[in-house]
Amino acid sequence: MSDTEEFRVEVGDRPINLSQVLKLAGCVLSGGEAKNLIADGAIRVNGEVELRKRRQMAKGDVVVIENGPKILLV
Repeated sequence: MSDTEEFRVEVGDRPINLSQVLKLAGCVLSGGEAKNLIADGAIRVNGEVELRKRRQMAKGDVVVIENGPKILLV
């Protein structure tokens, strides 16, 4: 994946965590892969490094994977 890619993930009003967002966007194949990226500090949420895999996400949040795509929650 290139760093110019951008994905939109519809979350509506339902609760969703960071690992689930990464899987829904198709950026990782498994929860384990998502957890590893997060633990390695390779994920930024709204511009800040995020180390919590269960961080609750909401519409309007922006997730950026280091050297990868941007995910917009809509």
